[in-house]
Amino acid sequence: MNRTIVLLALIVWPASWKSEAAPIRPPEQEEFARQRDAMVTRQIARRGVDDPGVLAAMRAIPRHRFVPTDEVRRAYNDSPLPIGYGQTISQPFIVAYMCQMARLDSTSRVLEVGTGSGYHASVMAQIADTVYTMEIVPQLADRARKTIASLRYNNIVTRMADGYYGWPDAAPFDAIVVTAAPEHIPPPLVQQLAEGGRMVIPVGHPFLTQYLVLVEKRDGRVRSQQLMPVRFVPFTGGH
Repeated sequence: MNRTIVLLALIVWPASWKSEAAPIRPPEQEEFARQRDAMVTRQIARRGVDDPGVLAAMRAIPRHRFVPTDEVRRAYNDSPLPIGYGQTISQPFIVAYMCQMARLDSTSRVLEVGTGSGYHASVMAQIADTVYTMEIVPQLADRARKTIASLRYNNIVTRMADGYYGWPDAAPFDAIVVTAAPEHIPPPLVQQLAEGGRMVIPVGHPFLTQYLVLVEKRDGRVRSQQLMPVRFVPFTGGH
């Protein structure tokens, strides 16, 4: 009786031949990613922001998650957008420029005064070690906290409080970023700036020209310089 023996060969493909395809994303998410890339290329990089960490963070953070539903279609436009309670989410270029001027890195402990929607804090958290962010408007503070938690950004600490007085129990900070314009630089924030630290803050009267100002603390001395004219919502703390 003849028997036919069938040999089955198991072919093992080299590891390098394994598919490295990216996870499939819904078309809507692909479109948002495309819009973010265009935002960075056209609105930010072309205007001189060249810090690789800042550009990567701006490409990574979903700005559309930080704006009201009726503003989602404009989330990646070259403009600030209203977020309620008389506040705005800043123009993407300004967010990127302030981050670059703060010179953030992976060791930075950052204080943000004016959480707003939580977008600016989330961008900085992609670069820095820890971001402490304060918001004086209870509704915005609560909304930002929930948005940040839903996106699982675990190195952001939020607090509802008057940012004029800073966050003494977490000081000193390597960088301080202020997202509303006081008429003068709050002394408590200068005091909480670490040696070698940098603060980026808009300063000026709400109905006159405001300037973005860089404050540096070196060798025990404080130096400041105007960077550019800007328009921010008024600072509401310090009363």
